[in-house]
Amino acid sequence: MQNHHLWIALTLAVGIVPAQAETIQVTIDRLVFSPATVEAKVGDTIEWVNKDVFAHTATVKGGWEVMIPPKKSASLTLKTAGPVDYFCRFHPNMKGRLVVAP
Repeated sequence: MQNHHLWIALTLAVGIVPAQAETIQVTIDRLVFSPATVEAKVGDTIEWVNKDVFAHTATVKGGWEVMIPPKKSASLTLKTAGPVDYFCRFHPNMKGRLVVAP
């Protein structure tokens, strides 16, 4: 049993155990993504919570799009690292940014 605890301690110290992926919430209220910029990691999930009474999107030009129905939420798991700018296709003045670390 003592060897088992030592193995767990070494595994944690060396960092072999992957970090837990997080779910990061972005609220949409009155045509604003909040927070406007989110720092995340590959594997994290972004969940957009739409408090408005009309639909929005999180759209990346030439990339992905998430439809967020009124008074509902929608999510996306991040698969690639790098900065990503997104906007609402219905309300192009709504802008957000994801800074995704590996």
